Amino acid sequence: MLWIRHAPDRFQSEENVWKLCQDVSLRIPEELDRCFVVFISNPCRTVPLWKQRAGREEDRLVIWDYHVIFLYSWDCKTCLVYDLDSELPFPTFFHKYVTETFRTDQVLKSDFHRFFRVVPAKQFLQHFASDRRHMKRPDGSWIKPPPPYPAICTSVATNNLDEYINMDIGSGLGQVLSLTEFVQRFYKIEK
Repeated sequence: MLWIRHAPDRFQSEENVWKLCQDVSLRIPEELDRCFVVFISNPCRTVPLWKQRAGREEDRLVIWDYHVIFLYSWDCKTCLVYDLDSELPFPTFFHKYVTETFRTDQVLKSDFHRFFRVVPAKQFLQHFASDRRHMKRPDGSWIKPPPPYPAICTSVATNNLDEYINMDIGSGLGQVLSLTEFVQRFYKIEK
């Protein structure tokens, strides 16, 4: 099992996941190829997730514009989900997380169907950039205070967050999957 420390700051899910990837790459780099970053969104940017700490009702439902989680798939049958915004255990086995957080798309209007951009963690560390502009008000003030570390940028990009949130198949890094395809990829039932 991969033991990862919590990210130091609770700012944005994409930065928390980037920090988790960085932690793995520094402490146990041989495990990085088993790690994935998953952006969850849809064309309407309305994705319901249950069991989220920000949820107010008993079922802890939140409708995010996007959300980001970290997966560790250590063999063909076992996968762990690391979600710093979930009230589920950290980490949680994939099947439990999917069942309690996503439930099913079958009872939802199509505007709320979730799509998943799955990106290998190594690629995400190399290419992701966010100057945090989406966390500022129109007057330039912060919605929440930013973490003390600098914004995540690369030598070629200062902000490409929208490329990860975009769920157009065939665009951007990684692979865009439906909920059914996502479950089929990471949850294998023993026969």
